[in-house]
Amino acid sequence: MKTQTFAITQRLPADASVVVLHTLELDAADRQRSRHRFETVAGTSLYLRLPRGTVLQDGDLLLTEAGAAIARVVAKAEPVLVVAAATSLQLLRAAYHLGNRHVPVQVTETALYLSPDPVLAAMLEQLGVEVAETVRPFQPEMGAYHSHKPHHHHAEGEQAE
Repeated sequence: MKTQTFAITQRLPADASVVVLHTLELDAADRQRSRHRFETVAGTSLYLRLPRGTVLQDGDLLLTEAGAAIARVVAKAEPVLVVAAATSLQLLRAAYHLGNRHVPVQVTETALYLSPDPVLAAMLEQLGVEVAETVRPFQPEMGAYHSHKPHHHHAEGEQAE
């Protein structure tokens, strides 16, 4: 039986009201691939031909060249380190040191999440924070200079909309 292949050329932000045919479970690394062939659980091939630098987020819709919504991206559970602290200052200090090393981090009000790394885990423990392993969807921050929208530069003193 021949599997169907769809060329994906567009991404739209999450919209739960849109009905799609397929679900594509991807880990954080795969959600950064803009040119790649993936296979859905049902065996359908999706070939991503998205603009370079596109980072897919949980819930994003993938569209064909004709504009048909064909799949929804689901952030796949994967091994991560959970960093928790007794105080906000300890958590902020941990975030600073991870950022200083350009480590992809998911930031929440009560914890930081990052890919498993024994060297970073030891550094964080030296800072006095708690480090544990778990499996969950990992959605690191995209960074201040990375956006799905065009950049708009504003003259000094002009407000951003």
